Amino acid sequence: MATVMQKIKDIEDEMARTQKNKATAHHLGLLKAKLAKLRRELLAPSSKGAGGPGEGFDVTKSGDSRVGLVGFPSVGKSTLLNKLTGTFSEVASYEFTTLTCIPGVITYRGAKIQLLDLPGIIEGAKDGKGRGRQVISTARTCNCILIVLDAIKPITHKRLIEKELEGFGIRLNKEPPNLTFRKKDKGGINFTSTVTNTNLDLETVKAICSEYRIHNADVSLRYDATADDLIDVIEGSRVYIPCIYAVNKIDQITLEELEVLDKLPHYCPVSAHLEWNLDGLLEKIWEYLDLTRIYTKPKGMNPDYEDPVILSSKRRTVEDFCSRIHKDMLKQFKYALVWGSSVKHKPQRVGREHELEDEDVVQIIKKV
Repeated sequence: MATVMQKIKDIEDEMARTQKNKATAHHLGLLKAKLAKLRRELLAPSSKGAGGPGEGFDVTKSGDSRVGLVGFPSVGKSTLLNKLTGTFSEVASYEFTTLTCIPGVITYRGAKIQLLDLPGIIEGAKDGKGRGRQVISTARTCNCILIVLDAIKPITHKRLIEKELEGFGIRLNKEPPNLTFRKKDKGGINFTSTVTNTNLDLETVKAICSEYRIHNADVSLRYDATADDLIDVIEGSRVYIPCIYAVNKIDQITLEELEVLDKLPHYCPVSAHLEWNLDGLLEKIWEYLDLTRIYTKPKGMNPDYEDPVILSSKRRTVEDFCSRIHKDMLKQFKYALVWGSSVKHKPQRVGREHELEDEDVVQIIKKV
């Protein structure tokens, strides 16, 4: 472990010393690929219990969606969880009060959202320090990450936490790279692009591929991608998660400072202790989770508006809806009647490929 960490430090030092220009792009790309491989090696769970999941981290996923609260010690994560969910997570003025993962569930707009209070993250978590590996492994399973920052020092903490999460393959508020990478049996490295590239050229692509012992592949770009984007696609283990920065303790800053924070993207100022703007935070969480509520209508009865079926907006076809209710429902499926904004007529007869919209009402007609 020590040798891997030493190698990581040596590569990071060399990258810091290297000037960034066209002449060094090839060398930096190679170093980034080596770094990504070493990080993967370091963070892969070992076969002997060391650094395994750890007590309190094996949290069963419950509800319709999962939100992880990540942040440095004593920024108010536990207070926030207590106020939002009514779950008791120990609160104290000293650091590292939460040593295991505390789950709580909040019902909002008919959806059950699981909130996880993860232990305070520390610098070096991505390199396995503290219980950082377990914290970030659990963060990877979340549908949205809530980074809780102290209003007194939000920017410094934000950069450090982002660095830790990035090092663990978590990409915040980003879309997967729009590039195609396909291995083949022969023909060498074939590099094509539909746009002008300022970051990647054939030599850099070849260098990165050779570091992964890939000598035959087609690489096709549809935008000005970087070496990091190509490495992310080759590694294939990156997760792309929406993120909200909850700036806590706003009662301790001036109105001018609050106005500056309010203009930043993905930010939500709150005071967990005084319960300021918690409704605004919940609304933002709902927006970033991007969920779709579908109401069921049994035959001859009124729709059930109390208990909607919650779907991800990326997977909201009638087929997804049926699978969510019961795995055998599709075997008996004949067609569906839909009321709502996804159809022109009320009701409209649709098939299993039909995409549903938020607050549609669905009645499933089974085969006789």
